Amino acid sequence: MSTEKKADFSDVSAKVTSTEQIVEKADFSDVTARVESTEEIVGQQTYTIEKGDTLSKIAKEHLGSANAWKQIFEANRDTIDDPDRVFPGQVIKLPPKPADA
Repeated sequence: MSTEKKADFSDVSAKVTSTEQIVEKADFSDVTARVESTEEIVGQQTYTIEKGDTLSKIAKEHLGSANAWKQIFEANRDTIDDPDRVFPGQVIKLPPKPADA
């Protein structure tokens, strides 16, 4: 049997302190957002589709070229799902007439 005294660690305590700064998280609770267009709506016209109308027919009559149906379709993506299916009574936006038309 050994008579050596064992080390007594009963009074030892440890504490770890970080050197990293405590940074408050940003508070975005009062932040609001609003988007406004700076684009002016100059002379924007609307057209009410009548029986027998097609986008090509409307484009030819109002924009000077039947091929401008694509511009009408793009300007009305929010109301026209299929360029081949327009209905009497639908109100569409007409894009500005091209300068060369």
